[in-house]
Amino acid sequence: MSDRTALDRVVRAAGGADVLDRLAGLPGADLITLLLGVMRRRAGQLAPADVLRRYREDRFVAPAAVPFDRLRATEDRLISLLPNDFEMLTLAPVVPLGTHSVLGSVHQDKVVATVRGSEVAADATNGLALVAADRRRTALQADPRSADVVRLATLQRVVRAQRFAGAGRFAHFGLLGMVSAGRDTGDLAFERRYVVEHVRFLMTTLLTMGGAELRLTVAQPRLAPVADAVRDDLAGLTGVTVVDDPDRPAGLGYYAGLCFKAFVVRDDVRTEIADGGLINWTQSLLGNRKERLVISGAGIEGLASL
Repeated sequence: MSDRTALDRVVRAAGGADVLDRLAGLPGADLITLLLGVMRRRAGQLAPADVLRRYREDRFVAPAAVPFDRLRATEDRLISLLPNDFEMLTLAPVVPLGTHSVLGSVHQDKVVATVRGSEVAADATNGLALVAADRRRTALQADPRSADVVRLATLQRVVRAQRFAGAGRFAHFGLLGMVSAGRDTGDLAFERRYVVEHVRFLMTTLLTMGGAELRLTVAQPRLAPVADAVRDDLAGLTGVTVVDDPDRPAGLGYYAGLCFKAFVVRDDVRTEIADGGLINWTQSLLGNRKERLVISGAGIEGLASL
């Protein structure tokens, strides 16, 4: 049964086709009050055995498959290699409702929404982008032409609701997220400098675990000089391969004209570890076309498994 068919069936059982519209149209505080009442009643009907059964069946609540000490060691290594100018933050586990679907065009069904008008973090860079946009807003209030750069990083466990192929019943995993937010200063200077910085960090990190491969996708020809700057910077790193990937099947609509994927290569086996690129979130959040943002994220579990 498709999600749409299931929704139609539930709506009919709940009283008619207009039920969904009426609920969605409630003021935020009223909807929260209603949903809290529903959850309170449902929780009140549960016995301890029901809670244990749900724990055994629910893929969202299983512990991580990778041992804690390996995850922690991987996190410590990443932090030790992070460029000094990045400020490490501890983000909240939830973000405002719509953070992923409004900013990143991620389908709302792929994130875990809460009854309090928020949603569980599905990507570390979304929360970082909100912090960066808020700081850029403050800088622009003091100086409308401020070019101050905000560079933030975090380690965060995220939850994604879509089902992934392969073994494992958990839907949560650790990410290192990084963002660099600033202003267009002309000649693609911001893009060249900070895309290079993100990629350089990822490649030098992956080289500690084997060979490293970067796959570059340039969807807008005007951004070719940014890709050239990346290739020039990595030319002196032994063990790094740079591959042009113009036909990347996923993520082109997510990024703003240039993106990349990073892999560890061991015994001719490529393991995808990181993803990143240029993004327009701060432009949208601040209503300012001069804003620029570079993001990247690396999977902690993938690194720890190596």
